[in-house]
Amino acid sequence: MSDGTGTALVFGGSRGIGAAIVTRLAQDGFDVGFTYVSRPDSAEALVSSIEPMGRKAIAIRADSADPKALRAAVTQAVKHLGTLDVAVVNAGVLRPGTVGELSLKDLDLMLDVNVRGVFLAIQAAAADMQDGGRIITIGSNTAVRTGSQGSSVYAATKAAVAAMVKGAALDLAPRAITVNNIQPGPTQTDMTAAMISRLAKIIPLGRVGRPEEIAALASFLARGESGYMTGASLTIDGGYVL
Repeated sequence: MSDGTGTALVFGGSRGIGAAIVTRLAQDGFDVGFTYVSRPDSAEALVSSIEPMGRKAIAIRADSADPKALRAAVTQAVKHLGTLDVAVVNAGVLRPGTVGELSLKDLDLMLDVNVRGVFLAIQAAAADMQDGGRIITIGSNTAVRTGSQGSSVYAATKAAVAAMVKGAALDLAPRAITVNNIQPGPTQTDMTAAMISRLAKIIPLGRVGRPEEIAALASFLARGESGYMTGASLTIDGGYVL
């Protein structure tokens, strides 16, 4: 992989942090595929915004809870763009609920998407990735500090991702594929909109993050100069967990 060129696939890339990462990787010179579950209008708008940059882009409908859909997404991306150099696993769901309130349906959904889906995306991407490639997961600072009621299961899934990345990094090290995890704190997205005003007051830097700031860190991890870092979880949260 050489900096400035290559092929990337972002699982969960049509909105929020995912869309910011798709855009940044295209600006960095990557042809980019990304998956989405709903809002095809947002997905197509993102594709249209990338094409004027002179890069190829493809939107692929795929549910991260569906193993067959994840494998098919990788196949489709490789067919249209070429063998993968970078994979970003951003897909995730949050269903808040206290221990006494959370339904079995929501528990299973978060485990399926946030844990099993991440593993399956890593597995599928690695199978069609160039040696020396980059795998990046998007976790959460809740893996370090939960901080609020109703987030026990979500936090547990993100802690699982941080642990999974360490093992995956060891498994893929013989191929010089690095695996690293970004742990954002409160960031301005649709998923966190209801909590932002409250959380901003307790962040040392006095504000929430912007998707573009998370994308900038992903950009570094996607480049060749990050090649000596693997198995790491990097928290970017304005000092919230300090």
